[in-house]
Amino acid sequence: MALAIFDLDETLIHGDCATLWSEQMGRLGWVDSESFMRRNNELMDAYSHGRLAMEEFMAFSLEPMAGRSPEDVAHLVEPWVEDVIEPIIFSDACKTLAAHRQAGDRILVISASGTHLVQPIAQRLGIDEVLGIELEVLNGVYTGNTLGTLTYREGKITRLLQWLETEQESLKGATFYSDSRNDLPLLLRVDHPQVVNPDPVLREHAQQAGWPIHHWK
Repeated sequence: MALAIFDLDETLIHGDCATLWSEQMGRLGWVDSESFMRRNNELMDAYSHGRLAMEEFMAFSLEPMAGRSPEDVAHLVEPWVEDVIEPIIFSDACKTLAAHRQAGDRILVISASGTHLVQPIAQRLGIDEVLGIELEVLNGVYTGNTLGTLTYREGKITRLLQWLETEQESLKGATFYSDSRNDLPLLLRVDHPQVVNPDPVLREHAQQAGWPIHHWK
């Protein structure tokens, strides 16, 4: 059994779940949609250029959830996944997941989005094991803060290595699928890097390294 590791946003789904949830919070009346999305898009532009401080984005995006219980948020995330996320799951991603299951591989999603989104989206894809950004809960409600190492850039490696030790797993024979230059540190650590609909920087690196480049739809 080998690990098949998948990024989430723009890899398994055609979109960024954090941005799509920001739009949903606007529809729910939790934020002023116009100003909130303007700031969201500024931060995501920094992400796409490899300049984002993830701590800044998480502080911004989690603030509207502060004081709300995980149960209340989950109750709203569930139909959002069905209505907004399910239609943008790449069919090629589903085929690839099925092939890894057929091969007996252990499937893991590792994402720079919050686990309140990553977990239910992964479950919709039939994936039980995820690593995402953990959210702090005190007195039964979200604080708006994060916990531990953020699963972003080198932080994905840190969290993955911790998970490997806990699960008594290894990266031998592992595959990792991603679209983003921000995942180059982890792509360089696995035996089988796989590039999906890559951004320009990742595409150039993949071409020079001879990595497979997939065009999922």
